[in-house]
Amino acid sequence: MGDILFLAHRVPFPPNRGDKIRAHHLLRKLSQMAPVHVGCFAETDEDRQGAKALSSIAATCFVPNRKKPLVLAGAEAVLSRKPVSLTAFHSKNLGDWVRTTIEKQDITAIVVFSGQMGQYIPADFPGRSIIDLCDVDSAKFEGYAKHGERVWLNQREGRLLAMEEERLARRADATILITENEAALFRGRLKNPSRANVQVIGNGIDAAFFDPAKVDPHPAICGAKGPHFVFTGQMDYRPNEQAAIWAAENFLPAIRKRYPNAQFHVVGRNPTAALKRFAEKKGVNIWGEVPDVRPFLAAADCVVAPLLIARGVQNKVLEAMAMERPVLLTPEAATGIAAQNGREWSVCAADAEAMCDHAETLLGHVEMGRAARKFVLEHHAWEAMLSPLSALLAEPPAEARNAA
Repeated sequence: MGDILFLAHRVPFPPNRGDKIRAHHLLRKLSQMAPVHVGCFAETDEDRQGAKALSSIAATCFVPNRKKPLVLAGAEAVLSRKPVSLTAFHSKNLGDWVRTTIEKQDITAIVVFSGQMGQYIPADFPGRSIIDLCDVDSAKFEGYAKHGERVWLNQREGRLLAMEEERLARRADATILITENEAALFRGRLKNPSRANVQVIGNGIDAAFFDPAKVDPHPAICGAKGPHFVFTGQMDYRPNEQAAIWAAENFLPAIRKRYPNAQFHVVGRNPTAALKRFAEKKGVNIWGEVPDVRPFLAAADCVVAPLLIARGVQNKVLEAMAMERPVLLTPEAATGIAAQNGREWSVCAADAEAMCDHAETLLGHVEMGRAARKFVLEHHAWEAMLSPLSALLAEPPAEARNAA
């Protein structure tokens, strides 16, 4: 094997949100196999600091700033008849760097993380190309439209992304999804599924880091009356924002009828203005970005994940399980994790009273927390999850593929 070119839509350092966590571990696995050249975007000061860490793992790297306004990306999308997801991450500088790197380095494989970056694979690249889509993004935007959110825009985005996903599936030697359900959904949406090599590589968890024995519960939570329900995630991500608002409007008032001191804690960076307004509501605590989510998990009487729209495996759920917390989640949030309902977690539809019934059974349920961590240790270690990569990259490249 020669060198590997790895392209990601965000700097995979620090690994502190779902997509960056997966990209981070994917990059580390690739670096064990061959020299890796990394191209990715930086959006924040944290990203730019994280870019410095790439030098310790990448043979070379290029990290341009992504500062294109959404309005400009939208205008480009309309003029080019492309999805905004692509135009928002289009950069001539990155495209030039990709071509130069392929010319100057012994690149025999390109690994792309997220569909936005598939546009950078040259049509005439003769080596292997592996695309980790993670989830079926086109279905996600269609789901937004079905929920009545910016219907025309989301319908357009879903339709055009589906076309791009079809193109990438034909172009790639292997297309990776996070769960079997997501892979089946993806195959079912392809016009020519027999021409696509669709594989599943699940998400893992760093259980040595998310270890309840290594962290103390947050004092401001464990010292206050409860019970305490914690929800974590990137809070400007629409499914997380939607779930947090639903819980604040529906679940919390219902559970406070049974437990008047119940508290709902929303922990995660960039809470939206709509979500911040709930900080004025009794029992709702909007923490925003925190240096370490583990003390909040450790202090939770129950971790909730009331997602209404979800794609793939939820890292937030695996983290809570690794921290030995009883987890209450919707079927949408449970996708891709083969835990046993009632043993390693509790699954309930997004109905306030039903969730309260489930929550009552989880309070003080130490056995479920222990079973959850045991399940994660046995089934979601990163090394085991990423082991199929070696075989995918070792296979000879297809003799013929459709040009991009």
